Amino acid sequence: MNRTNLSLLLTIALLGACAPKVPPELSLARGAYAQASAGPAATLVPAELHKAHEALGEAETAFKDDPRGYHTKDLAYVAQRKAELAEALAASASESKSADASNSQYQTTQDAIMRDTKAQLGETKSDLAATQTVAARTAEQLTASEAAGAKTTAQLTASEAARAQAEARAAEAMAALAKLAAVKEETRGLVITLSGSVLFRSDESNLLPEAQTRLGQVTDALMATKERSILIEGHTDSQGTDADNIGLSQRRAEAVRTFLTARGYDAARIRAVGVGESRPVADNASPEGRANNRRVEIIVEPGTTASQ
Repeated sequence: MNRTNLSLLLTIALLGACAPKVPPELSLARGAYAQASAGPAATLVPAELHKAHEALGEAETAFKDDPRGYHTKDLAYVAQRKAELAEALAASASESKSADASNSQYQTTQDAIMRDTKAQLGETKSDLAATQTVAARTAEQLTASEAAGAKTTAQLTASEAARAQAEARAAEAMAALAKLAAVKEETRGLVITLSGSVLFRSDESNLLPEAQTRLGQVTDALMATKERSILIEGHTDSQGTDADNIGLSQRRAEAVRTFLTARGYDAARIRAVGVGESRPVADNASPEGRANNRRVEIIVEPGTTASQ
């Protein structure tokens, strides 16, 4: 194991002793890299092992910067796959070297048979037939092994490409959302905040015509990550009774949910909750504060499990 690999593994061990709970995806990536480093990959495919090293470093950095962020899991997944790819390529290279050795031995055997032909022609023919049979079996086994290695490499490459495409779509979606509404990352997920005055008339829950255009753009961006579950929360200011505010905020959250499902988002992945005035983000004593409190929040939750 070279000094760079040893340094990374020591860093991982130190981080594990003092850092927050490590996500299982990162643990798998660490294990996959350690296994690849301990094998012939460092000698046979050092470039591929270095790619895995860099990918794991990115995952470790993401975990250090944001231990609870879901971005760490995606980076760890990529690092794991690159480590597994390096190990698979090393195994294939090792098998190729073994095949070369088998071919060399076969040639040596053939030369010996030719030297003995003049004295023992009959016996040589029998020996030659047996040797050719062994060689044929070796060639078949080598072909099967190479085919398996090629299939594994293709599967890993396709998986990496799909993951990269998903990450690109998610990044484009987040950039689009940032232009349409206030977006922030919280422990509960990605929170998209829309002003209630933009979506509804005062004390009503029917979407305004111009709000449908804005909400349609938000929905189009959300469709890029449509495998994620969504929580829609309706909020009000402190004016009116608690019961009225709960009812109004629930109807508004349901109106946004209905709009998203009509545009193609899976209804099973969306929940709508009316929070009323219980979670203000500003002082209800001023008109500006009350306006900020009248809002709808769309929370894109971590994970991909559908709501029940």
